Amino acid sequence: MRGPHNIWRLIQTGATLERTGAMKVVLDAFEAPAPLRITARVLGWPFKWLGDEGDPSTPPAVRALTALGPAYIKFGQILSTRPDVVGDDMARQLRVLQDKLPPFSVTTAKAQVEAELDTPVDTVFDDFSEPVAAASIAQVHKARLANTGETVAVKVLRPGIERAFRKDIDAFYFAAGMIELLSPSSRRLRPREVIAHFEGVVMGELDLRLEAAAASQFAANTEADAGFQLPVVKWPYCGRRVMTMSWAEGVPLGDNDAIDAAGHNRVVLSERVLQLFLNHALRDGYFHADMHQGNLKVAANGDIIAYDFGIMGYIDEYTRRVYAEILFGFIRRDYQRVAEVHFEAGYVPADQDVQEFSRALRAVGEPIFGMDATRISMGKLLAYLFEVTERFGMETRTELILLQRTMVVVEGVARSLDPKMNIWKVAQPVVEQYIKQSIGPRAVASDLRQAAQVLARFGPRLPQLIEAALIRQGQAEASPTPRPWRGRAAWALIGAGMGAAVTFAVATLA
Repeated sequence: MRGPHNIWRLIQTGATLERTGAMKVVLDAFEAPAPLRITARVLGWPFKWLGDEGDPSTPPAVRALTALGPAYIKFGQILSTRPDVVGDDMARQLRVLQDKLPPFSVTTAKAQVEAELDTPVDTVFDDFSEPVAAASIAQVHKARLANTGETVAVKVLRPGIERAFRKDIDAFYFAAGMIELLSPSSRRLRPREVIAHFEGVVMGELDLRLEAAAASQFAANTEADAGFQLPVVKWPYCGRRVMTMSWAEGVPLGDNDAIDAAGHNRVVLSERVLQLFLNHALRDGYFHADMHQGNLKVAANGDIIAYDFGIMGYIDEYTRRVYAEILFGFIRRDYQRVAEVHFEAGYVPADQDVQEFSRALRAVGEPIFGMDATRISMGKLLAYLFEVTERFGMETRTELILLQRTMVVVEGVARSLDPKMNIWKVAQPVVEQYIKQSIGPRAVASDLRQAAQVLARFGPRLPQLIEAALIRQGQAEASPTPRPWRGRAAWALIGAGMGAAVTFAVATLA
């Protein structure tokens, strides 16, 4: 239930950060200004006794986030990929949150598997190990199928995880509502819609049948990608709380020493990680949205193996083109075109000045491109871009949240492999290739062909649609409170009908 009682959860959060010593560590990591530090300590100290002390054997930040629960752990996982934001030491500490959390017992896991598959564990698996990895939502066991002898990974949800996430998400909704109430200017960022978007993502992650389906679709999209592997879903052994896949054998991508010892080229791997993500996002519109080191391995042949498909991102073709044009514009330092794309997509209100917006974008881009290659960051660009778009009234684009967040995570992973990587140079060939394929003459012909196919399906219904629109128009004109905008509906439909024939002819010829 979303209500004032969630204040208690937010107080607990501040109190736990203070009690575990994480408050100072976090403020130091983000280089918080003095006024914010003073305010945080003054507000946190009186409630310190209400916080959870966590596990004293772990570093303060890990101790606090683990004590606060899965939603906070997810936040820590993201920060663990950004040493440029929180520092190398903090990033190294937070990496524990990716797959080394306290596990639940193998007895509990087996009970859940039996209940889900409605079959005794021993008849399905002739070997079922202790947990080999434990994350915020589930843990993984290594097992062997009794009927084939194949080694597999069995993922099992944590007991009570749904309730735990619901509690935190409700508190986040309450906090978002309070922010909107106390700071009206924040409403353009649509904080409640942002929370709703992530709620949908997280709740989908809590049904492992959906994750299995996501893995299957992702595999179909990427089967021709060189240097990339995915484990195979074992559908007969999957359910809502259990998922079984082939075992992914490799070196963890977060272990640079092991990668070097295995003879892999970290520079090549760093470029591959970034380019694979951009290909999946731009080419397919379907991408792994949780690409931290805990979900990636390097196979013996140098291929990157991805797993854990609980969070996948989708963006439609139009949004992909907008995103690619914005990236391409920044790569070419064509700030006028970047500004125009924002206006064309409706990201910036039409009453703003495009030339002024272009100059503001130049103020964002030029300092970044003037940096040494090792300091060029898409993460910093997104942060600066956010500041500029705020001035020009741009609202939060919920459909881009996962894309932007994953871009930041992937950049962090790539830089952990090669700190000297030039992000823009590596991204350029992928973005340029997509631009050629999606915005050139062939793309126009393809778009017209697809539009014609859609119109052809609706062709037999166009007379009825036009007639219904005309009737509504007549009713609107007879109404004592006419609404002039409705009058355009019929003409729009008539225009669409006339344009259909032209579009169909052009597409056919193309």
